[in-house]
Amino acid sequence: MAVPPLAVQLYTVREQLAADRRGTLNALASFGYRAVECFDALSDPAALRADLDAAGLTVCSTHLPALTDHAEAAFRGARTLGTDTAIVPIQPPARFTDVDAVREVARDLNTAAAKAADHGLRLGYHNHAFELAQLIGGVPALEVLADHLDDAVFLEVDTYWAAVGGQDVPALLRRLGDRVTHLHVKDGPITPDDPMTAVGAGRMPLAEILAAQPSVRWHIVELDRCATDMLTAVRESHDWLARHR
Repeated sequence: MAVPPLAVQLYTVREQLAADRRGTLNALASFGYRAVECFDALSDPAALRADLDAAGLTVCSTHLPALTDHAEAAFRGARTLGTDTAIVPIQPPARFTDVDAVREVARDLNTAAAKAADHGLRLGYHNHAFELAQLIGGVPALEVLADHLDDAVFLEVDTYWAAVGGQDVPALLRRLGDRVTHLHVKDGPITPDDPMTAVGAGRMPLAEILAAQPSVRWHIVELDRCATDMLTAVRESHDWLARHR
């Protein structure tokens, strides 16, 4: 089985990017990353693309507001960034409280995926903890959502938040099957509020997670917050994954 390529979600280094974008991107490249996932396809994507190109980094995917009035501009921004993959990063927790609400989310994602396809983009959805902690008929809401999505819509599973939501993550990935094409790989104490750690320094069962679903196309490092220096943690995450994947 081929090992999926490795990327880093730029939200991880959002503070560093704000202070010195070119220097931060060059640092990511020096750590060994060759791709990134973006979190903003609207704020001058051409300038970001130029800085990424200069650092030798490609864009594997980008989060964007596909279910808002800004969708068309965001789709164009994604293409400017050079990616063919767009991901809805979140929906309100209230949209996952019952089966009718989840079906509505699925309809919205299916409609947005058709519009994204007009721009040459695939569309996916990214979870947090609440879609896994909320059960509908004894089934996590994310799995109910998956059952109502068109085949064209994929899932990017945030493994850490799935664990915080109470899930056995490898088992979840096996149940979701080839719907899952992207994984957010992160580590830490598996609590909702405590800082995360570099990948490999926390409590996540990473080996089992990474081996659970062969359909995955990308492993993407993301740390929402960290108790140590963020760039150091990003480098250590790359090094751990390079040794253990």
